[in-house]
Amino acid sequence: MRVALVTESFPPDVNGVAHCALETARHLVRRGHEPLVIAPLANSAPATAALAYESPCPVVRVPSMPLPGYPQVRIALPGRRLSAALDGHRPDLVHLASPFVLGARGMAAAARRGVPAVAVYQTDMARYARTYLGRGAAAAWRRIRAVHAAADLTLAPSSAALLDLTEHGVPRVRLWPRGVDSARFHPGRRDAVLRSSLLAGREMLVGYVGRLAPEKDVRLLAETSRLPGVRTVVIGEGPSAAALRAQLPEVRFLGRRTGDELARLYASLDVFVHTGPYETFCQTVQEAMASGVPVVAPAAGGPLDLVDHGRTGLLVPPGDGGALRDAVRALGGDAELRVRYGAAARQAVAARTWEAVGDQLLGHYADVLADRTAVAA
Repeated sequence: MRVALVTESFPPDVNGVAHCALETARHLVRRGHEPLVIAPLANSAPATAALAYESPCPVVRVPSMPLPGYPQVRIALPGRRLSAALDGHRPDLVHLASPFVLGARGMAAAARRGVPAVAVYQTDMARYARTYLGRGAAAAWRRIRAVHAAADLTLAPSSAALLDLTEHGVPRVRLWPRGVDSARFHPGRRDAVLRSSLLAGREMLVGYVGRLAPEKDVRLLAETSRLPGVRTVVIGEGPSAAALRAQLPEVRFLGRRTGDELARLYASLDVFVHTGPYETFCQTVQEAMASGVPVVAPAAGGPLDLVDHGRTGLLVPPGDGGALRDAVRALGGDAELRVRYGAAARQAVAARTWEAVGDQLLGHYADVLADRTAVAA
């Protein structure tokens, strides 16, 4: 099967959309299919040898510009490269990863060619508009509804996202979660030397992993970072980094970490905390759980599917730094409870490999193609 994977982001970008698109391409190749990735140009230069090495398949880059106020995010510009790439690849199906700008054009191009399209919802653009612009949520939902309604199938990553889409009038929505590399993210990566260097004489290591951006609410770690005996570390980069360093003087900021180094950091934590209330899935929560670490997260969005409150971690009211602090303090006072939650967390997600969810995706593709064949008959 020939698949055109049109994505709003792809490595070297580091975010959930880019990572999921890369793992999808890898799985398609593993199963003998022929994917082509179409993505915004990551920088002003053509794709480098390093990029080619990362990708398991050909990548067509379309011109892009940085998003004002958030230069790490790039927006595809209009042009003929998308259409030319589709005509050259002749896909049996178009996969649209978090379609909004480039994905919307990919949807229109697929429709003109009579090619079925599967749209994967990943980014809550309506809430992003409200966070960054103070307005525009209704317009964002009109755009989301128009793009996804044109797809043969929309895949939502969590129950909360599925409900959000259906309540806003998006038809033909099914659940498709995200995979996790449970071999890389593993309790066996726990590193006593690393822990000691980070703790610097304190007793408990608490960590956040993710973008440092307004919608992530990382400022809510202030009260947690002042708990006696607790060292709080933040792993990630983003437009809020400088402001957060000033706001959270007790926190140790480690910058962006990837691969095995990131896996060691996860496994070396005593508690993982997530602060953002707008996650359609929340991959970092799943990676922490695979690492055998109990999680504290907002009772909103993707974490509602991932965190079993009172068994694998604790859910707290969104936006409540005091509740976050109290949950961390409760886990900090009971080492046996942390071990039990961590073991249950690992067990809950260990089988959710990218291979397993990739095969689920292929099942969705097969259903879409079968429906198209039935209609044509």
